[in-house]
Amino acid sequence: MYTKFSFNEKPLSKELKLLLELMKTENEKKIGLDKSDLFKNINWDDFLELANYHRIYPLIYVKLKDLNEKLVPKQVMAALYESYRHNTFQMLQLSGEIEYINRLFNNNHIKVLFLKGPIIANDLYGDISLRTSKDLDIIIAKEDLDKANEILLQMGYEKEKTSTILNEKKWKKHHIIYFHPKKKTEIEIHWRLHPQPSKEPNFKELWERKRESTFNFSSIYFLGEEDLFLFLVVHGARHGWFRLRWLKDIDQIMRHDIDLLKLKILIKKYQYSHLVGQALILVSTLLDTPLQKELETLMKKKQSITLARKAYSFISGFEEFTYHSRYLISLNLGLKKVLYIFILLYPDSKDLNTLTLPKILHFLYFPLKPFLLIWRKIKTF
Repeated sequence: MYTKFSFNEKPLSKELKLLLELMKTENEKKIGLDKSDLFKNINWDDFLELANYHRIYPLIYVKLKDLNEKLVPKQVMAALYESYRHNTFQMLQLSGEIEYINRLFNNNHIKVLFLKGPIIANDLYGDISLRTSKDLDIIIAKEDLDKANEILLQMGYEKEKTSTILNEKKWKKHHIIYFHPKKKTEIEIHWRLHPQPSKEPNFKELWERKRESTFNFSSIYFLGEEDLFLFLVVHGARHGWFRLRWLKDIDQIMRHDIDLLKLKILIKKYQYSHLVGQALILVSTLLDTPLQKELETLMKKKQSITLARKAYSFISGFEEFTYHSRYLISLNLGLKKVLYIFILLYPDSKDLNTLTLPKILHFLYFPLKPFLLIWRKIKTF
């Protein structure tokens, strides 16, 4: 068993410690009397704010609803219940939209894999009400994008309006957002799992390893367990793990019987060892996630430890995650680091909005990029 990693940074707030303790406890277990000291001198407004910010209020409500009223004030439970109830209705609505989109795409011979949403909640937690999701993320083959776009527009979805320059889509985009004004439903259509320069499986490989959801009667497909694990790891790493919900997802997967041999092959193939190591350090330390001995080497890597310390500062609130360039650069290794810096400096629509040039002069955005970045920084102060 892996020895828990120790963060030497400032101690966590009492409210965050309580949230983490509640997340450690299995759904069917109760918080023991020996843990009652955790509830003393809690700022309940801060506690609620953290539960909402980290998107874990459904789990927290379920863990707390049968506790003694003296431990948790009634108004706190009422607020958690209202959020829990609203999320349940939203997840049911998204479930209906999954059926609709799946049928729509199947009828038009478009293969589709669902990345997040109720299907993942059902797979990881066994209950769609225990995980939050504001939209649906799906991935399709790149050659099906035009057909999918036409279908969604016909069905009343509106495509996100974005301006692009100098083939920006190839380097900086990996999904398109659609919104239905009547249904109030948002869909992200992916042709890649992550932005460039991430090394990742193509759609054909993902489709070959897909699983069929048991969450309804239709044939709805989503990522294989190892692909889902790596997708959530890379996604969480890119966002600095600043929401605890992402770590709880990893915790839930590691409590399943994941195939370590298949996982290790994919980790090596796509060069994710440092990112997986970061995630495993965080879940084992903050959530007491049980890990197999074979994974210890990933957590002992110097870069994994460095990345875990950085993410800890985001999670704890000591440092705000605002897509730090240095942190994002550090996620890449070798030549990918060079390519990422190139992509970072590649002109985009923000530059167009900062300084509008005629199309014939768009090539000037390359030398102007550093100055436009500095100008936008100045304007934010």
